[in-house]
Amino acid sequence: MFDRFNRPITYLRISVTDRCNLRCTYCMPEEGFQLLDHSDILSFEEIVDFTQMAIHNGITKVRLTGGEPLVRKDIVELVSMLAAIDGLEDLSMTTNGILLSKYASDLKKAGLHRINISLDTINKERYCQITRNGDLTQVLEGIEAARMAGLEPIKINCVLLGEPDEETLQLKQFCESRGLSLRFIHQMNLKTGEFSTVEGGDGGNCSKCNRIRLLANGTIKPCLFSDLVYNIRTLGHQKALDLTVGNKPRSGTYNRSGEFYNIGG
Repeated sequence: MFDRFNRPITYLRISVTDRCNLRCTYCMPEEGFQLLDHSDILSFEEIVDFTQMAIHNGITKVRLTGGEPLVRKDIVELVSMLAAIDGLEDLSMTTNGILLSKYASDLKKAGLHRINISLDTINKERYCQITRNGDLTQVLEGIEAARMAGLEPIKINCVLLGEPDEETLQLKQFCESRGLSLRFIHQMNLKTGEFSTVEGGDGGNCSKCNRIRLLANGTIKPCLFSDLVYNIRTLGHQKALDLTVGNKPRSGTYNRSGEFYNIGG
């Protein structure tokens, strides 16, 4: 499956919920936001049916995101359902790690291959400040549980909130001592179109972009930095996919209709 710029589209990111158990300063507004009604959120069956069709069309890699995917009820069951689809080569998840110690072993048994964990600092006070009352200890326990479960390679996603400093160095040393792959993500702005390539990854490199995004409400986005969306409930799965791939832009511009917390980053 190729877009009009001859880029192979093989990667599907699925936002399973807009809910999150943290309120990170760079992701969520302090005053809160309007959550999706439960009836608007895709069921597991809808997610699996679309994913199965997408894999038939050439998708080989799926990543579950949120909000925070581990707050979605029965998330392990969804992982099991997706892992059973023929042709899926890579099934992963991005999580903030708060609930990971509870679910890591079951996720691995259900068929999850690997995991990315969002972590911007290993300073407890600073972590609490960035996440608005998050507990760093829970994340560290989640990292260890993921290691024990074999959800590897484990990648740590760090959003740079300024220039690299002593905290950044401490996080780098922490990851190196535990065999964790650290990736730096420069702070982005959807509304103004400010983004750059992820250090240690391919995100943000438009010329190599191979991904599309299924949001929790059933809309598909061909690009994070675009207002284009196509809904699988109103258009049907195949037509929505065809329009998404067919209209994927050459590069990102801006997104004034979504936020990171409900797109999945």
